[in-house]
Amino acid sequence: MKDELQTFLNFWDAEAEKSVAVMRALPADGYDFRPDPAGRSLGELAWHLAEVDGYTTYGIEQGTFTFSVRPPGIERPKSLEALAPAYERVHAKAVQRIRHLGPADLDGKLRHFTGNELSIRELLWGAVLFHLIHHRGQLSILCRLAGGTVPGIFGPNREEMARLRARA
Repeated sequence: MKDELQTFLNFWDAEAEKSVAVMRALPADGYDFRPDPAGRSLGELAWHLAEVDGYTTYGIEQGTFTFSVRPPGIERPKSLEALAPAYERVHAKAVQRIRHLGPADLDGKLRHFTGNELSIRELLWGAVLFHLIHHRGQLSILCRLAGGTVPGIFGPNREEMARLRARA
């Protein structure tokens, strides 16, 4: 059986690919779309997926979490076309930051932005992977509300299902 870190990396990379597919499906004129005036825009929420990867892994690498220190290269692109490639770059750098960890490192603890003391394991699975999936779900809904068509993530979307049924 693979070690836990490699299992995490496999899941994380697979989910990152799905996130890139959603970013590529965002409607061209939707960067500033926000159905809630106090919420993030479509472009801001899409970039938050990169921030999740970047900030959490940078905090793990540095051994501390602070809002005053930003990971290198985390500036948000200002166009939808630039989001997916920039996310891929941030994700690749985030993977590099944690790839060297060993099994014992996963039990190490850090105080997170939230004030909670969490193990590296909890940070990777919860603050990175599950957080990414959570916000990608929100992004998918915003994409639909903005007039876009979200690709199937964990199965066909309604358009893909209609094509499958039509062929049956």
